[in-house]
Amino acid sequence: MSGVIAGFTVIFLVVGIGLALGRAGTLGPTATEVLSRLVFFVCTPALLFHSLVTADLRDVFSSTLVIAGGTALTIGLLYAVIARLWLHRSPADLMIGALSSSYVNSVNLGVPIAMYVLDDRSFIAPLLLFQILLYSPIALTVLDITALPAGGRRVWRDAIVTPLTNPILLGGVAGLVVSGLHWHPPSALLDPFRMLGDASVPLALLVFGLSLSARRKGTSDDGEPRPTRDVALAAVLKMLAMPALAYAISRWGFGLSGHHLFAQVVIAALPTAQNVLVYAVRYQRGQAMARDAALVTTLASIPVIAVIAVVLG
Repeated sequence: MSGVIAGFTVIFLVVGIGLALGRAGTLGPTATEVLSRLVFFVCTPALLFHSLVTADLRDVFSSTLVIAGGTALTIGLLYAVIARLWLHRSPADLMIGALSSSYVNSVNLGVPIAMYVLDDRSFIAPLLLFQILLYSPIALTVLDITALPAGGRRVWRDAIVTPLTNPILLGGVAGLVVSGLHWHPPSALLDPFRMLGDASVPLALLVFGLSLSARRKGTSDDGEPRPTRDVALAAVLKMLAMPALAYAISRWGFGLSGHHLFAQVVIAALPTAQNVLVYAVRYQRGQAMARDAALVTTLASIPVIAVIAVVLG
């Protein structure tokens, strides 16, 4: 438990520094965007590549992949069914809501928590690969079909090209190939990836703090009414139902216990990813929903993960 407290202390302090820097404007108005791109395009792919090259592939294609993927798809489908019957939303809005309830923030918070709370970043690699390789293409295909006019649909191009141009996926696939070939690159080649990967976590936390400082309370830039019921449903499913389902599958489906059980539940309790808002903006559907769900689940994840740590840690 002391290790969990120490891990959260590290995370909160770095996020706090980012928040203070954002409020003071020390890094300028484009700091969030620039650092986010650095984390996404350089540091996180390097981290994933180095982690996979130096890891046992059995840790990647493991129960974590099945549990993380199964819980995400189940919760997303559950949201779609409930929101369709209760809120009568359109298919495109249902897709954004489903992502808001199940698509995990695996970079900005997932990687730091895996390193400082779980003390093992190998837990996050299967989740990253699942979301980028499978979940994102499914979501983009559905949104292309339901949100774009017939002349603007790019179903097959987006479903195939988008994941293949994702730098995190490319880093992961490259790492899997090198590891599968049982080739151990010399330090001169591997150390640059390690150095860049080590920068991913602190930069991601700083970006998260900077993004919190940039939020405007009570505003909706796109003019959408506040989707209170949609956000509440997504938040309850994301922060309560998803960890509970992960616990049930992990314990009774795979017989996990101890630290491995704790890790699966913590991964499921991570908040909604910022990627959902990117998709919502692109397709002009559910933007307020995606933005508010990310904020609510991020704030809720702190006490939820703390409770999980007390009960299972």
